Amino acid sequence: MKTAQEYQKRLQRHLDELKWLYCELYPGREDMFTQLCEQMEAWYQERPESEKKLDREREQEPAWYSRQDMLGMMLYIDAFAGNLKGVKKKLPYLEACNVNYLHLMPFLDTPKGKSDGGYAVADYRKVQPALGTMEELASLCSACHEKKMSVCMDFVMNHTSEDHEWAKRALAGEKEYQDRYFFYDTPDIPQEFEKTVPQVFPTTAPGNFTWRDECKKYVMTSFYPYQWDLNYSNPVVFNEMVYNMLYLVNQGIDIVRIDAVPYIWKQLGTDCRNLPQVHTIVRMIRMITEIVCPGVVLLGEVVMEPVPYFGTLEKPECHMLYNVTTMASTWHTVATKEVALLKQQMDVVNSLPKEYVFLNYLRCHDDIGWGLDYDFLKPSGIQEIPHKKYLNEYFRGMAAGSDARGELYNDDPVLQDARLCGTTASLCGLETSLQAKDPARIERAIQKILMLNAYLFIQSGIPVIYSGDEIGQLNDYSYKDDPDADRAADSRYVHRGHFRWELEKKRAERGTVQNRIFEGMQKMEKARFACGPFSGKAAVWTYDTYNSHVLCICRQLKNEMVVGVFNFSDEPQTAWIDMGEMPFQDLLGKGECVLRNVILPGNGYGWYYKTWEE
Repeated sequence: MKTAQEYQKRLQRHLDELKWLYCELYPGREDMFTQLCEQMEAWYQERPESEKKLDREREQEPAWYSRQDMLGMMLYIDAFAGNLKGVKKKLPYLEACNVNYLHLMPFLDTPKGKSDGGYAVADYRKVQPALGTMEELASLCSACHEKKMSVCMDFVMNHTSEDHEWAKRALAGEKEYQDRYFFYDTPDIPQEFEKTVPQVFPTTAPGNFTWRDECKKYVMTSFYPYQWDLNYSNPVVFNEMVYNMLYLVNQGIDIVRIDAVPYIWKQLGTDCRNLPQVHTIVRMIRMITEIVCPGVVLLGEVVMEPVPYFGTLEKPECHMLYNVTTMASTWHTVATKEVALLKQQMDVVNSLPKEYVFLNYLRCHDDIGWGLDYDFLKPSGIQEIPHKKYLNEYFRGMAAGSDARGELYNDDPVLQDARLCGTTASLCGLETSLQAKDPARIERAIQKILMLNAYLFIQSGIPVIYSGDEIGQLNDYSYKDDPDADRAADSRYVHRGHFRWELEKKRAERGTVQNRIFEGMQKMEKARFACGPFSGKAAVWTYDTYNSHVLCICRQLKNEMVVGVFNFSDEPQTAWIDMGEMPFQDLLGKGECVLRNVILPGNGYGWYYKTWEE
């Protein structure tokens, strides 16, 4: 009885708005809304009691996911530990890394050779057999919860694999299933779409439609020909995808990463990006989770103009978003040594409501796209196309003074809009320096890696590490010889290599590269967790250093303050700041110092703390 009342209370809180939005999106389909409500209650009834208990706890602390001690790590199950059972055995290592937010990269069933790294889902209720079973996923989630770790997964909403049951039945000519996608008998409408819809992968997968000879029709395929876009103007699609999501969160998933969220609504005559209906769908999903599983958090994968996907404080959408813009601007700053763009980006983020939580990262499973604020850069003489070319040359070691090693992804000689791949360590020059056996260059690369992590950890939001970065893992070029042609042709696999457990053992050997990076990051993590100004409630601002190579970030909570300084130049620089006579404690070093005209070595950094009586 208590749980029934609990559910009804949550339902009544959102029912009117949910029904209004649903019926506005799908006029005349009250029958489908009734079905949705019935199924929501059924999924709630099936939710394990352990998950309901966690929901209740998190309802008492709604912003649990934004605590200052949150630290994420993203990893591929097979590359990290072989399978789900292997990840479970490696949880002590993740604990040693202070990780309490575990992002498992795509693990649902996908066809071999046409998986797009797991983003072409053939079955939303089946794990890839090589990785394990749904029972093993639930067991891993349970083990994580015992260790106070949350688990994140990718939920691919925009499209399915051509091997999905719906796609197979559509291909066989069943109209009910063709209506779940975008099928056209003639090229007329596809050609109209092509006039306004940009191509996602113009080199590797040009166009937005694919002809299927089996049924003599065109089908919309925005990403790859084997990934068919779902038609969310059909309420059956929305309902069924919600049911898939609820099935997965009932296995113990805490964070649902909505993949490619800006693309999920298509409308002729538009660019099919960020349309108003997308926000309606995300808002409805937010309310559905708050009714059925309020401990679950939505993470939006939004590359273009992410802030609107937070919704409003009164009608929120995603709980968290990736800080893609700052990430790209960070690597621009590494190459140019100029911090003006990064400072401006930080100022924008710091002006947003504290309720808006970003995931901050240096590298992830994907490429780096150079979607920078070129309007801001233009007065400095920077033009978009030449600058993108320079950045890609710099990070491939082709520019003067660069030790970086990366590879291009989706190089389009016409658009000249190639993206970049590589691990943090290789992009920072560690790979080249180790090959040259040059101690000075190795030292510079390690210093750069640690500086970037110190900068990452001082940002507002949740820091997320890409697995392997904590031990300075380098690019893995073995993908080029992979028998899977799709992998061999996809340069993103240069930074998706297997975790080097033989190198992980060296993290305890004092003075090794792995030890210096791991211990340096550990010191930062522990300081961040313990120090009040790292709270999400703190005031954050940038402070002018009067040096174009040095960034200064200040954080203050009541009578406590942390000041971070970061030198993006390879040469010694002075931060021309004056924080008064009161000494600060060096959080990452020893002793105290007065923050006035701080001299930093090449790629130097520091966190400084002070408190005073109120």
